[in-house]
Amino acid sequence: MSRLALDVNFMFLHSLPSPIPFTSTFNPPNLLPYLAKESLICIDQNEMSSERGKDVAEGSSRIPGDHQQQPATPSRYESQKRRDWNTFGQYLKNQRPPVPLSQCNCNHVLDFLRYLDQFGKTKVHLQGCMFYGQPEPPAPCTCPLRQAWGSLDALIGRLRAAYEENGGSPETNPFASGAIRVYLREVRECQAKARGIPYKKKKKKPNQGKGTDESSSTMQFS
Repeated sequence: MSRLALDVNFMFLHSLPSPIPFTSTFNPPNLLPYLAKESLICIDQNEMSSERGKDVAEGSSRIPGDHQQQPATPSRYESQKRRDWNTFGQYLKNQRPPVPLSQCNCNHVLDFLRYLDQFGKTKVHLQGCMFYGQPEPPAPCTCPLRQAWGSLDALIGRLRAAYEENGGSPETNPFASGAIRVYLREVRECQAKARGIPYKKKKKKPNQGKGTDESSSTMQFS
């Protein structure tokens, strides 16, 4: 072997990792199995590195929560029911002294309905008004505004359901009291006469707008 070849092999050996399995006789062909093994290891490591990088890239491109089910949006009925329930709870807290929800009775509910009249938008003519009994009065008058009977009836229905959903017993539900039904009937008849609009019972339709909502309001029974 020429000196140039020996110098090349010597430089090549210094570039390889140690230890290298040498034989007693220096013979460059004996390095082929070792070099083949080392090259396979390098290839495997490169493939593993590229696969790992691919997984990381794919993972970063995924949108978080793709496989998580988004919570259903509360229906309009459920949202209104929750607002009404919280409003009634705040009304009880504002009483002097505050009324615990567990001690609420039909009298508190009746006071709450009368309290809401100040926010009403329905003109209810008094008996002394010249427009009493007229469905379309030709001029304004000083008669008070009240909550419409239909609005109060729907409100009681939502509060009755919310009471039981929040831990109240159906047997003690103040919104299902007979006194509440009597009050609503009197309001309906009074407004029908004052406004000259006879009450017509509507046929019941399927409650398609009432969706289910897992989330409950903040006020719970103790």
